[in-house]
Amino acid sequence: MTAPPTREQVRRWRGYLADERAEAAVYRDLASRRTGPDRDILLELAEAEGRHEQHWLDLLGEAGERPTPVSPRTRLLGLLARRFGSVFVLALLQRAESRSPYEDEDDATPQMAADERIHEEVVRSLAMRGRNRISGTFRAAVFGANDGLVSNLALVLGVGAAGADPGLVLVTGIAGLLAGALSMGAGEYVSVSSQRELLAASSPSPQSARALTRIDFDENEVALVFRARGMGEAEAERAAHEVLRVQEAPSLPANEVDVETVGTPLGVALSSFAFFASGALVPILPYLFGASGVLAVALAAGLVGIALLASGAVVGLLSGAPMLLRALRQLLIGYGAAAVTYVLGLAFNAAGI
Repeated sequence: MTAPPTREQVRRWRGYLADERAEAAVYRDLASRRTGPDRDILLELAEAEGRHEQHWLDLLGEAGERPTPVSPRTRLLGLLARRFGSVFVLALLQRAESRSPYEDEDDATPQMAADERIHEEVVRSLAMRGRNRISGTFRAAVFGANDGLVSNLALVLGVGAAGADPGLVLVTGIAGLLAGALSMGAGEYVSVSSQRELLAASSPSPQSARALTRIDFDENEVALVFRARGMGEAEAERAAHEVLRVQEAPSLPANEVDVETVGTPLGVALSSFAFFASGALVPILPYLFGASGVLAVALAAGLVGIALLASGAVVGLLSGAPMLLRALRQLLIGYGAAAVTYVLGLAFNAAGI
């Protein structure tokens, strides 16, 4: 006769049951906002979570019929799925699946632990499409915000440490905000335009593809076109043979980098301008509200620190990396740069420059 479960086991099983139910609901919520293969994949993930749910129901028996508390993490996932249904939710789900406790849980089956690992990879692939769509603009946004935060904090602290009065510090900060935002926007526009032009110059020419069907020379030279695009020799020869056999223009292998992942020049420029300006505004907020001296410095540094932690956490979330480590990395780099400028300002002040 099997011994009845302990109170601790029941508590743990009920937690697993609640999380499985909630995650299945999140997948269904996301599926309701998708079409095509993505919708089918999300529904199948929800069905798999339902199998795990049934496992815990079987173990719990009557105890599984009572309401079970949902963890704050899973509750947040459900809230975000209902409000946004975006790549942020998929990134959170990816992290949730990667932290599955089933590998160390004696009461879970090995198949359940394996399922969670596979779910992580499935969600990673779904999230990757969203990451690719936002990567160009997101890169400019993160870079712009962090550059604005760090550069203007360094500028404000350096000028303040050199002995400038609060009014001059504020004017300097505003000038730094405008100059930096305009420079970032213009630079990103030129950079992305140039990158897209370079990619376009490397794209297969439709005219060249059509010409392949009208050539009058050896098949192996046709194969060179495919080999130059990255195909192996045997694969290129088969492709060339097929072109000459069917006399139809082929689809030449495309570039490895999709221009959509780079972003549009105007979109990236506006994103960079806006986020640099919003980041650069943070260090001068204390001066805008009349603070001065050590209080203004402390408030500026504290506000920038919070913003750096937040931006680092978002980067960690979307990249699937540990959010705390990415947040601390952003904070240390930003504070390090600002501290160097502040010390130089003190040195100039002491020297009477």
